Amino acid sequence: MDREENRTQTISGRIDPCPPDPHTIDRLLGGAHHDPHSVLGAHPHSDGTVVRVLRPHADGVEVVREGGEGFPLAKVHDSGLFSGVVPGPPADYRLAVRYGDRVDVVDDPYRWLPTLGEIDLHLIGEGRHERLWDVLGAHVRSYDTPAGPVTGTSFAVWAPTAQGVRVTGDFDGWTGWAHPMRVLGGSGVWELFIPGIAPGTRYKFRILGRDGRWRDKADPLAFRTEVPPATASIVDASGHEWGDEEWMAARALRQAHAEPMSVYEVHLGSWRPGLGYRELAHELADYLGQMGFTHVELLPVAEHPFGGSWGYQVTSFYAPTARFGTPDDFRYFVDHLHQRGFGVIVDWVPGHFPRDEWALAKFDGGALYEHADPRRGEQPDWGTLVFDFGRREVRNFLVANALYWLDEFHIDGLRVDAVASMLYLDYSRPEGQWLPNVHGGRENLDAVAFLQEMNATVYRHHPGVVTIAEESTAWPGVTRPTHLGGLGFGFKWNMGWMHDTLDYAGRDPIYRGYHHNQMTFSLMYAFSENFVLPLSHDEVVHGKGSLWGRMPGDAWNKAANLRALLAYMWAHPGKQLLFQGGEFGQEREWSESRSIDWHLLEDPLHGGVKTLVGDLNRTYRATPALWTKDFTPEGFSWIDANDASGNVLSFLRHGVDADGKPTVLACIANFSGSPKRDYRVGLPFAGRWREVLNTDAQIYGGSGVGNLGAVEAERTMWHGRPASAVLQLPPAGVLWLVPEPGAGAVRRRAATAPAAAPAETATAAPALTGTAPTGPAADEPDLAAEVPASDSPERAPAPDPVPSESTGDPALDAEVPASDAPERPSAVAGPAAVSTGTSAPVTRPATGPAEPAPSSPNGLRHTAPDAAAPGATPPDATAPEASAWDAAPWSAARAGDTAPAAPPAEPGPDPDEMDTGELPTVSGTASGHAVPESPPAGADTVLDDGPAAPVAADAPDEAPPTPAVQPDATGSATGSSATRRTDDDSSTAQ
Repeated sequence: MDREENRTQTISGRIDPCPPDPHTIDRLLGGAHHDPHSVLGAHPHSDGTVVRVLRPHADGVEVVREGGEGFPLAKVHDSGLFSGVVPGPPADYRLAVRYGDRVDVVDDPYRWLPTLGEIDLHLIGEGRHERLWDVLGAHVRSYDTPAGPVTGTSFAVWAPTAQGVRVTGDFDGWTGWAHPMRVLGGSGVWELFIPGIAPGTRYKFRILGRDGRWRDKADPLAFRTEVPPATASIVDASGHEWGDEEWMAARALRQAHAEPMSVYEVHLGSWRPGLGYRELAHELADYLGQMGFTHVELLPVAEHPFGGSWGYQVTSFYAPTARFGTPDDFRYFVDHLHQRGFGVIVDWVPGHFPRDEWALAKFDGGALYEHADPRRGEQPDWGTLVFDFGRREVRNFLVANALYWLDEFHIDGLRVDAVASMLYLDYSRPEGQWLPNVHGGRENLDAVAFLQEMNATVYRHHPGVVTIAEESTAWPGVTRPTHLGGLGFGFKWNMGWMHDTLDYAGRDPIYRGYHHNQMTFSLMYAFSENFVLPLSHDEVVHGKGSLWGRMPGDAWNKAANLRALLAYMWAHPGKQLLFQGGEFGQEREWSESRSIDWHLLEDPLHGGVKTLVGDLNRTYRATPALWTKDFTPEGFSWIDANDASGNVLSFLRHGVDADGKPTVLACIANFSGSPKRDYRVGLPFAGRWREVLNTDAQIYGGSGVGNLGAVEAERTMWHGRPASAVLQLPPAGVLWLVPEPGAGAVRRRAATAPAAAPAETATAAPALTGTAPTGPAADEPDLAAEVPASDSPERAPAPDPVPSESTGDPALDAEVPASDAPERPSAVAGPAAVSTGTSAPVTRPATGPAEPAPSSPNGLRHTAPDAAAPGATPPDATAPEASAWDAAPWSAARAGDTAPAAPPAEPGPDPDEMDTGELPTVSGTASGHAVPESPPAGADTVLDDGPAAPVAADAPDEAPPTPAVQPDATGSATGSSATRRTDDDSSTAQ
């Protein structure tokens, strides 16, 4: 009878034949048990199956087996521990949990096997699990059972020194008691499968640290988060069906270095405020198509709590920010852009993370993701923590994260932020506040190994993608392959070019000649790395002003200078990047808290800048010379690098078309504030050259100074080239010229007689640009130093020209018969020519009615200057005779303009010898202001050559002009500037 009563009590669930000892119960309820599955769940016993359940706040628990038979469990602890025995071996069952009058039927979380296998744990321990996101984090899973499928979510987190880990969330009322996790061996990975948890459920990990404190932590591998400032992670499962198969297949075959790449940098929150990922996809794709960009680069989209960080203080590295929608919404964003033909690059921040207690900082109670020593584990500039790159699991977390964005979201490139802060142990740290490496140096060898591993892994898995380094120092080999000892990046931001160019462009043209080397120095190292030229978000914040605001002068001059800067940038070797707002001349500094000023497009000047950028991109993409040889010296050659006095730069870009035939583009940039009349430039061959771009075209808001859409290059040697053309250079303007089909045929046709020497009226000693009608070897830029006029009272006879067999450009050389060589122009004896900003004075065209403005092949209208205005009078008796050129909108004498103090000037021309009566006139309006027929009486006059301006009372404190580059005896550039670091400042806001 006693035996039967005991059996009855066992079947009813009121007796646990092998209850856990009190210490085990205390560890379990205290959250410090490493394997709660060994206590909870179903366990075989000689009398049946022992079932133990932890359900705080429950009034009763019953085990329900197939067929609906129930077996109540006894409550053995006030904290909610229930136990009992059910007959038979372990079988499929459910739990009926009663809370007052409500009964919830649920599956037992503690009857399932681990969701991570031995191979997964081994790879995690080795730091080589390249799909880490598949095993850690939260994953919706489904299992088949005799009673039907069971669906729920598995949770796994790496916390190797934690005493205990629980999962808490919406499903337990955030109590954090019901779901302790188990650690899998010595891996440090805690795991639990909880049935019934569906996508959209919020959760966190409650971790008992080594210091004895409980902390609620967001999942480091969460795929979705709450909208900040809320911080919970959210269970997510993707249902997106990709439609970009054609894009992805084509991407794998691309060679990014030899293709056009024009990047539009965007902060999603301020580009079009109020839009989500899906709306932004359509708006942005339309805009990119209108503007002609090839890629969009997004400021960090990984979740970050503080909007003012612009995304650079990441707390959830695997979750797109919830500010604009769900992860599938972001997938749609990328998918749509791909289907429209645009690449997507995202900023990636593996160098540091914020100190928020609910995120990665002291994740399991001590330094885990960060370095334990603050001299390596803290970033003083930004108040953030630095990843411990020497820890295998941390490197694995970051390398897998890079792959995650490429795999799960089809991202086309990663721009890696603040690489310099990773490479140098003493970055922003004073002496004594940093730890040297094992060799006593300042290089972070662990970070170097991580970056090499990341790049090698990315390119191995995803051919066709790009990695881009924001690296602000002269660290060698950033874009060198890892097998050759480099870091392995595809591209590097050219911070040195950016700083030098913006400093130059921000100066008044009257001072630019003294800083000419800032524009030429970048070509000393342009091919040492694969560079991207960035005008990024960093340059329009923190009091730096906008690009528009940095330009000198009034609104018209700001627009002209900005247009010239952008056209020069697009022609310079390297890919280009422009931050939002720069494409139309945003006037205010950028702020993440407000929209960019789209209303400015109602102003013709701002609208003109936007139109120019669109034409720049379309012309760039249609011109292989601008991108097929961006990273080899053969893709660039100077025409004239040394016209510092005229503020003019001219060069050639070389490439090959789809058929492998050589192509060329000539870029002539006039950064002075006045036009250049009859400016001769050397070209590789004679014939007709089309003016495919003129930043001063009226459709861009310019004054319309141009060359009627084309120029005819003569067989007159200039700048060491066998041919040359006479151009009208617009003020603060850039011209792009390309040869028309058939141009250059003359160099392949044997001449029956040598070319006649040009008339003396069309030839003179070159203006003071450091060049002569001959030059160095055909494939070398003219590097001669600039010679002040006062040092050269007489011009020496011109030396012999280059051999007739050379065009001056290796990429364009063909069979050129010796008989085709033009005769050397005779040097003109007499006093040195006065600098007029031209390479040689030529016979000027007679004035007359202006011809109709032709349309260039890309639809740009280039207008010729109007006829001279009658009745123009000089401003005073001593000034040179004024021409209508001096009354154009670039004149410093315009109403409201003030000429800056001028540097010591060279002697001006004799007014009696000035030939101004035949000069064409530009008239019209600029920015709504009428252009005067002549300067106001008494106003200073700026001549077309710039440096001949009147001398101010006080000369500016500027150094005298220096040569752009100095050749040594072998032709190699020398000097201190050739070895200086390209940049030593990284101003990325963190």
